[in-house]
Amino acid sequence: MTGKKADEKFSRVLGRGSARPARKSFISFFFVIIFFLIGYHFWTAVNFDNIKYIKIAGVNIKVELALTKEAQEIGLSGRQGLNSNEGVLFVFDHPDKYPFWMKDMNFAIDIIWLALSEGGDGKDIKVIYIKKYARPEEYPNTYIPNKDAKYVLEVVAGFSEKNNLKEGDRVEFLY
Repeated sequence: MTGKKADEKFSRVLGRGSARPARKSFISFFFVIIFFLIGYHFWTAVNFDNIKYIKIAGVNIKVELALTKEAQEIGLSGRQGLNSNEGVLFVFDHPDKYPFWMKDMNFAIDIIWLALSEGGDGKDIKVIYIKKYARPEEYPNTYIPNKDAKYVLEVVAGFSEKNNLKEGDRVEFLY
């Protein structure tokens, strides 16, 4: 190869030829980055491992997550108490009427069932039922909402009354 064709091949090898392959690579790279950024946003929006607090009745509650069947069976059982700004959030796989009881509990709690609003965007969560002052001596009684819930929050007894919490109030997960 001599002459013009050799110069063109040599120029492309050195990156001085046509800019089209570089432009196509840049555009492809750009779209891949955008795809991953959008995917990351949606993953973190529904990744319950990231929930740190719940804003309910204008109060931020630091939550411990009960994501597994084992953690959900234990809940607050066996503990001696709970701080006024803390709770346990039970996150279930699907909405249902989840019953709760006070087995092996040492203190009273408020149990708050939460559900996604109908027609909501997946972030609009509301209180659907509250059991105030569930006491250990009431075991083996069970408490169950009349609507399906996807989440249940256990907090110190009196929280609902002190903060005027009622059914229909909005709840926000904070990450």
